Amino acid sequence: MIRLSKGEALGQSGVFLDFQERLSRVAPVDRPVLLMGERGTGKELAASRLHFLSRRWKGPFITLNCATLSPSLIESELFGHEKGAFTGATQRRTGRFEAADGGTLFLDEIGSIPLEAQEKILRVVEYGVFERVGSSGPVDVDVRIIGATNMDLSAMADREDFKRDLLDRLSFEVLFLPPLRYRGEDVMLLANHFAARIAYELGREEVIVFSEKALEALEKYSWKGNVRELKNVIERAVYRSDETVIDEIVFDPFTSPYDSLREEERGQEPVIAVEHKAEKETASFKDTVKSFEIELIQKALSLAHNHQKRAAEDMGLTYDQFRGLIRKYSEELAGKGKKSWI
Repeated sequence: MIRLSKGEALGQSGVFLDFQERLSRVAPVDRPVLLMGERGTGKELAASRLHFLSRRWKGPFITLNCATLSPSLIESELFGHEKGAFTGATQRRTGRFEAADGGTLFLDEIGSIPLEAQEKILRVVEYGVFERVGSSGPVDVDVRIIGATNMDLSAMADREDFKRDLLDRLSFEVLFLPPLRYRGEDVMLLANHFAARIAYELGREEVIVFSEKALEALEKYSWKGNVRELKNVIERAVYRSDETVIDEIVFDPFTSPYDSLREEERGQEPVIAVEHKAEKETASFKDTVKSFEIELIQKALSLAHNHQKRAAEDMGLTYDQFRGLIRKYSEELAGKGKKSWI
């Protein structure tokens, strides 16, 4: 099992350890590497590990997310510019290649680099030289490039959206990061790690554990956002809970608690006939549902000995949904001799 400090990789599954072994093998070889993987799989962590396992570990490790820059700015960001090279260039600026001299330059989302800039990158890879924007003087650099993307660069090269020559130079080794759904036991290893860390940040001394229901949900989930998504889900679950045992897992924080609004909340009040206490009454749908919900709330609270979270679970509701019903019917519940639940 590999246990690393905050900001580094963590895992013990076979596919994870196999990836780490291949990464460690290529790290000392002073050649470009491409990291391919879905979002949230930890490409920047892998690039950092490649650098610090290489012979360049004492040199700088410079990163650039190429997707965050417009085509007009990326050349200046990569290669720097001279004073007066364009409007707003009031002084000479060092680019990322120059800053990474003697070390490693990590180009995240490398598939977003425009073709014009790719030409200049190709020259740096082949000859170790470039010119700042607005200058014709060469700048010599010694930089190892690590690229990362979730795009199909080979298909982009076939469409001439990515230079084939540059792809050939950068792909000395191509490493595919395993998605979390293929990492099996790593899900709970990471979940416990993230739970312990957020508990510490919140100043909670108790050990956080997961119920059987929560464990089953975590292990069955597909994790399209991979480790980044898992981290968010676990940290959200711990901070929302007052208990040491985490029972409720919310995978989608954008699910509205109001999506299941009933007809009466949409302004519709159809009249229906109901059977109640051995006699027929004619009541509105709104009044019928209201009476039934109040009865269910009282019964759930009674069976749960007034423990609201347990009552919510028995009713198949989230705690927030249950609290919403308590607030909605606060007057009726108080009027029936119950204590205030707000």
